[in-house]
Amino acid sequence: MTCELCERDGGELLWRDPRCRVVYVDEPGYPGFCRVIWVAHVKEMSDLSDGDRAHCMRIVFAVESVLREVLRPEKINLASLGNLTPHLHWHLIPRFRDDPHFPNPIWGGRQREPRGGRSWRPVGDIRTALAQRLA
Repeated sequence: MTCELCERDGGELLWRDPRCRVVYVDEPGYPGFCRVIWVAHVKEMSDLSDGDRAHCMRIVFAVESVLREVLRPEKINLASLGNLTPHLHWHLIPRFRDDPHFPNPIWGGRQREPRGGRSWRPVGDIRTALAQRLA
């Protein structure tokens, strides 16, 4: 069985270290959508050692903080699902009152169509802030 997250980055690479990477997901209506992806193919957080779990969550929380600072969303959703891709990864989704699903989860029914032209800082600003935060 092949694994999409073992074979590809899973989005536009923003930052990486030997254990995990942060990618930007180009999802219309969801500026700033990122994933933290564990490099080794494991399914669950409990497959990691205590140190690796702490490292993974340090990266998740750093990305969350950067997204809050750069984009100023109404809320950040964190999710680790992996039902379709059983490779440990976290979704970090900035939420805005006018996004297509707000206030519902993004995997449910849309409340409205995506709005174009949301003014937000480019991916480069997220990349720069992550590099500074995780240095």
